[in-house]
Amino acid sequence: MRASAIEFRLRMAINAAIILFGFWAPWMGGFGAGRRVSLLEWLALELSRTGLARFTVAAPVVIVVAALLAAAGAALRVWGTAYLGPATVQNMNMRADAVMADGPYRYLRNPLYVGLWCTVAATAFLMPPSGALVTMALLTVFLFRLTLGEETFLSTQLGEPYLAYFRTVPRFLPRLRFAPPRAGARPHWLRGIAAEIFPIGVFIDMAFLSWSYNDRLMLKALLISLGVSLILRALLPSAAQATPASA
Repeated sequence: MRASAIEFRLRMAINAAIILFGFWAPWMGGFGAGRRVSLLEWLALELSRTGLARFTVAAPVVIVVAALLAAAGAALRVWGTAYLGPATVQNMNMRADAVMADGPYRYLRNPLYVGLWCTVAATAFLMPPSGALVTMALLTVFLFRLTLGEETFLSTQLGEPYLAYFRTVPRFLPRLRFAPPRAGARPHWLRGIAAEIFPIGVFIDMAFLSWSYNDRLMLKALLISLGVSLILRALLPSAAQATPASA
């Protein structure tokens, strides 16, 4: 059930393929099938059709839900990367230097995966409804398999310190009580922000541009944030390696 080492190395490409597949939704005729209703618009229409709310109320409610998901995703990704470091987050291989029990890692073991799930869930509001459903199902299974693979690796490499952390901190659902004491790691916020431009871009897209109800504009903004993110991610690991960890 757990992901292989090859899947871990290719995790970013696999995640991107899952997202692209949701937008493509080939069973609906592909990109060339004309205008397709997005999940955002579809949910608002369905809420109004069932009589739960007028469309003028339902549409803002759906937008707010998407924006909240995007905000949670961006916050967890930036917070987690600020503590773990871009070089570790983007590493092609699993690393087991020490148990990270600072920042969001005091409250849940996988803030980056939870943050990614929230970010993609927000992005899915721009997909066709069936594409969004397939994307979230595939992503959930893949992230769970990655988590199982990392847990096995860290348990083997770090032993009892990690097992004690494993027993104390939940996997996906944060728990504020009974958090382990701070270990003293220092966050590097600028690196965290620079490495997570895409989730930040998704939040901006959903919180501000979605009020235009212009799917094309929102997709362009996502592509721009993705391009900027890829450029910065290519530069950050070398910068992180050239800077002392205590800097």
